[in-house]
Amino acid sequence: MKPAIATGILAASLLFAGCGAGDEANGRKAALNVERAPTTADTPVSVADWPLPATLPGSALPDLVLAPDGNLLLAWTNSRQGRRHILQFSSFDPTLSRWMHAPTTIAVGNSMFVNWADTPHIMATPDGALWVHWLQKSADAPYAYDVVVSTSRNGGARWSAPLMPHNDGTQTEHGFVSMWPQSRDALGIAWLDGRNTGGGGHDTHVGGGAMTLRAASIGADLRVRDDVQLDAMTCDCCQTGVAMTARGPLLVYRGRTPDETRDIYATRLEGGTWTTPARVHADDWTMPACPVNGPAVAAAGDAVVAGWYTAPDNVPAVRLARSDDAGDSFGAPVVLDRGDAVQGRVQVALDGDQAWALWVREDGDGQSLWLSRRSADLATEHQRLELAKLQGRGRATGFPQLVLRDGVGYVVWTDVVDGAPGLRGAIVAAR
Repeated sequence: MKPAIATGILAASLLFAGCGAGDEANGRKAALNVERAPTTADTPVSVADWPLPATLPGSALPDLVLAPDGNLLLAWTNSRQGRRHILQFSSFDPTLSRWMHAPTTIAVGNSMFVNWADTPHIMATPDGALWVHWLQKSADAPYAYDVVVSTSRNGGARWSAPLMPHNDGTQTEHGFVSMWPQSRDALGIAWLDGRNTGGGGHDTHVGGGAMTLRAASIGADLRVRDDVQLDAMTCDCCQTGVAMTARGPLLVYRGRTPDETRDIYATRLEGGTWTTPARVHADDWTMPACPVNGPAVAAAGDAVVAGWYTAPDNVPAVRLARSDDAGDSFGAPVVLDRGDAVQGRVQVALDGDQAWALWVREDGDGQSLWLSRRSADLATEHQRLELAKLQGRGRATGFPQLVLRDGVGYVVWTDVVDGAPGLRGAIVAAR
């Protein structure tokens, strides 16, 4: 059973020309909606509330990743009126089913650039080092900020001085980062880079050129290496995504052509060289502004699943596509959802048995968070759950997060209750 499909023209709220602050929240109180969740498989799922350590009002912008040791890393930003931004993290042991420590502060500052869509990320390399990035203002101009990276080699008790993976020195936009383990003790990082834009703002680029996609590596010695441009023209403010395949990291992003076609592209680092970016699918979505809605990708060996939002002919849709050759090519996409209510903000996860997808819908009744559990080849949908109803609307709820470990899904999202953002979590078991 699938959710109702809305009809009509593309909602104006989707056509964001920039990446500004969140909307005011209204609507109904957030609640897990398990009892109404339809199922289509013989084995039902169970959904449980997942208490999170981010308990302070103002906590938002979550990042949730699986570390090499099997634990989950959760990072978030706390921003309260009259206070500085605080970037924090904690780790969760699924085997013990408990958080391993209280919230640990990574960075505090007034000059952090905090944005509903361009959020910090955390990860761990196999040597046990933690890595985190955030955005730091470089000037007073709206789109003048840098990517900064810090690392900890003692579990987060102490962090290195922040460094930048880019050295262009321009007071322009740098962000929408993806990170991966480049080696046992080195970080791989990719970002959208505005050094050619002249700082004139999104899409128009007064006095400059296009946003580009760049990548580099940072070793244990904190030296930046292998800085390279991957694409000379990309969508300005859509998230990038990365997954580790058996043949190296696969990076996905929203490209941009001179005629304003904004489809999803993929490139893989193999043998020290990035492959030529190629479209995941020819959506041929032409639009004059950045949708602030990037792709997601997950991998298990050579198997890859990519998920993304698109809206050709002004019909919003979420699509999934599978690759069996580590992203060299993708099969025809599955349309997961479509219609005016579809907001996108897609997350995907993959293991040997199943593929999961998470996305956001919003209609006259409010915003909701949906989860689809499918066969690994995407051909069969086992369950579709309306996982949560949200009080927040529009940009205020940001981008949800999803991790799949041993057949159990871990989900974190932002909601806004009585005007204050906060984090919610759920554990979804499907065995």
